Formats: sequence, C-alpha cells, structure tokens
Amino acid sequence: MSAVSDHVLKVLAGLPAAGGYWVAYSGGLDSRVLLELLAERRGALPGPLGAVHVDHGLHPDAPRWAAHCAGVCRGLGVPLVQLRANAAANAGDSPEAAARRARYGVLADWLPAGHCVLSAHHRDDQAETLLLQLLRGSGPRGLAAMPVAAPLAGGTLVRPLLEVDRATLAGVAQARGLDWIDDPSNADTDYDRNLLRHQVMPVLRARWPSASASLARSARHCADTAKLADTLAALDLQALQGTRPGTLSLAALRKLAPSRQRNVLRYWLRREGFAVPSAAVLGRILKDIPEARGDAEPRVCWAAAEVRRYRDQLYVLQALPSVDRGAEYCWQPDSPLELPASAGTLEAVPATGSGLAARFAGCGRLRVRFRRGGELFRPHGRPHRRALKKLFQEAGVPPWERERVPLLYVDGELGAVAGFWVGEGFQASGDEPGIELRWRLWKRCD
Repeated sequence: MSAVSDHVLKVLAGLPAAGGYWVAYSGGLDSRVLLELLAERRGALPGPLGAVHVDHGLHPDAPRWAAHCAGVCRGLGVPLVQLRANAAANAGDSPEAAARRARYGVLADWLPAGHCVLSAHHRDDQAETLLLQLLRGSGPRGLAAMPVAAPLAGGTLVRPLLEVDRATLAGVAQARGLDWIDDPSNADTDYDRNLLRHQVMPVLRARWPSASASLARSARHCADTAKLADTLAALDLQALQGTRPGTLSLAALRKLAPSRQRNVLRYWLRREGFAVPSAAVLGRILKDIPEARGDAEPRVCWAAAEVRRYRDQLYVLQALPSVDRGAEYCWQPDSPLELPASAGTLEAVPATGSGLAARFAGCGRLRVRFRRGGELFRPHGRPHRRALKKLFQEAGVPPWERERVPLLYVDGELGAVAGFWVGEGFQASGDEPGIELRWRLWKRCD
C-alpha cells in the first residue's frame, strides 16, 4: 500500500506545484483509498490537502452519502467542500454523460485558480474508457482515453491512479479496514460502462489476464499519435489562416490531402472552442460547403455550432438565432449592453478626441438598433453618404455579422456603427471627450 502512495506522490511531483490538492471524493472505494493515502502523506504535498464532494441529486440516499463523506473527512482532519450539480439528462443524452458533464461543470466553476482536483480513476477505468471509445468509432484522440493531467478551468484535473488496478485499491481498502459507499447504480448493466465492467471485462481477463494493462498501454500509444496529429495540424494551420482572425482559407485547405484536411479541421474547431462533430458532419463541411454556388451562403450545423463560408473563407461560430429587426434599446454608455440573438456585447471606453463625441451620449439621446434595410451612412472623413450594405461589403463583413452589428442612433439619426465607424459630425475632436465603441460578437459555444 505504501507503493500506491509512493506512486501517487511521484505522479504529482512530475507536475507543477499546485496551490491546493482536492480529492474528488464520492465516498466510493476508489476515492476513499486515494483520500486515505494522501491524508497520511499530506506533508509531502507542496500545498494543502482538501476534498470536494459533488451531489448529483439523482439518488434518494445522496444526503446520507454526503454526510458519510463529511464524517470521514472530519476523522482525517481534511477540509471538505460540498457542491450540488443538476445532472438531469436532456432528451437523447445518456445519464452517464449528463452526470459527468454536470460534475465537471460545477467543479470547474468552483475550483480556485492554480489548484488541482485529484480524481481516483484507475487502470481498469482507463481500459473501459478505451473500449467505449472503440465502440463509438473514435479516432486516436478519443482512444487516448483519459490523460493523467488536463486543464480544468484555471486549475488542473489530475488522475494519479491510472497505473493502478482496481484489485490493488480494493486490497488497500480491506487491509486498512476502510469503509465506503456502494452506489447501487454501479451494478446496473443498463449503463454501458457497467455492462463492460461486469460482463465483458471478466471474460477478457479470463482469456487475457493482463487485458486491462494492455488496453491502458494502447491508450497511451493513441495519446502519442494524437499529439503527433496535433503537431502536424498546428503546422498546417499556419498556412491556412484566412484574412480575418480565426478563419480558414478554403482554397488553401483544399490543397491538402483529405486526411490532413480532416485533421486540421478538427484541430481548428477545438482551438476555436467548439466540440468536434461526427465524421459525417465533418465530411459535409469538406464537401457541401466548397461545392456550393459562389453566390450562396452555405453552412453546416451541429449541436450549437455552425461552419459558414464567406469569400472563400471558413468561419465557425455559435448557431445564431434570428434577429428582431424592429427592436430598439435605450443605452447609457456607463455600463455594457448585452444584446439578444447572440449579437454580443456593446461597451464604451472613455477617450479624448476620438470615437463618438460624449455630448451625444446624454440621457435618452442614444438608441441602439439592428439593420432594417436601406440605411445610408457617411463615415467620418468620407465625402458622401453611402448604403450601409455597400460599406459592409467593402469592409469584408460577413452577412450574418452585418445584421447583428449595433447601430447607434442619436436623436433618430444614425451616428455610429459599433466596431466600425463614427458618422460625420458625430466624431469627437481635439480635446473633446469621446467614447470608443467596442463590440464583441459571441462566437464560441461556452
């Protein structure tokens, strides 16, 4: 059992020191052993030890389990944080996925910056995860299963037991006379992971005793392959950058071999903050969008995301609802304005001699609208008024952004187009106070 705690401390010593170490303590056997061993060796940690328990609200015994965890932590002298998560599954979602997403969501919201959460996932969990990913048809990134360490909000999620099997942890628990909670749902083979654990893995181990170790080793090989694929994708992405930040040149993308197209597209989507879609959706992005008519506005949607084309460049953004073109908002620039229909945030930054003259931002004078069609506008320094649509086209603004750009009206006259221009006669000059209009369109699916 000292070998297990030595292994855990060795894993942690290979990572940057954290401000605090929090065992994700469910009350089950695995996390009970991890908590016990770390409490015994807490003096070897660079930071203080604590525990965090997440109540998913799914079982009537959850309050009793939380009380059990609190009692164990009191006995060990380990501070405990208790969190609640809404783990109810949405239509079409698996209960397991919903619970996992809810658990990591509340942990990420709570975790102090620079601290780490220690999960008790072990080698048998890793083998089961690899099999699940194989059955889902995952590629190398999915088959890499669970990494030892991964970012979690402003801290880190660490799994220091991935090289330790379930039987070893059970031996530690029995030798020490530890008590733990047996969640009855862990025996329900209606859940995919439980089916693998109770019916498939025993058969595999009966024929191949080292099955868990071999599968975990395969996961490590896949992790290496995934890292190499990301390295290649990062190099390819440098040559594919569009003229606007975060976009891809479709012409440059099509010069790559199909496998490299798919690889760099996955990498680009992840880097921009979006979930990677299925292979079928990825294929539609690479086929339907390039083959659409030149004057078309093709898009491919999945989940809450979409990829669009404009001027031979690919954009990825949050799926956009319709804009209420008749909406109008009275805005006081001393506070940001959250706009509807995923139109982002409008805020004012004080300036001198630039931006919209502050005298126009008085009480009740400033109104925010969206495009209704037919607007004419004369940017400061231009000789004539022009159709706003033409100005947007010349500036290379995609159509879906144009209808979301906030238009600022002063006493009923279009005085500024947020993020782009201030109108002639509305510009601050000299030492005159002004406001720079900052507009940020939401793009990521956070």
